[in-house]
Amino acid sequence: MQVHFESRDPEGARLRELVVERLRFALRRVDLHPASAHISLSDTNGPRGGVDKRCTLSLNAQGAGHLVIHASASSWRASFELALARLARSLVRAWQRQRSHPRQNNKRLLPATAAE
Repeated sequence: MQVHFESRDPEGARLRELVVERLRFALRRVDLHPASAHISLSDTNGPRGGVDKRCTLSLNAQGAGHLVIHASASSWRASFELALARLARSLVRAWQRQRSHPRQNNKRLLPATAAE
């Protein structure tokens, strides 16, 4: 899996290794084989403070298609953890959909009776 990380803020860039490691760990548990992931950390209103740290996770997965998750929080780490939790829930739902609806005919075959 290819992971692309983007952050213009030096504080956000320091989290690169942690973010990539956490993403790989979370995706290991879901059997969808993602081809690529893009992580972007941005500050929406600059140094003013507040709930303005935004994390965008974009994932191309074989079984789930293209997923884009956005999360905002007051810190880089919190916004990433929130986005990762949302991504994990979305992937689990996609995985469950795949497993619960196999593309087979679900009609049960009735056993033949002895009289026939």
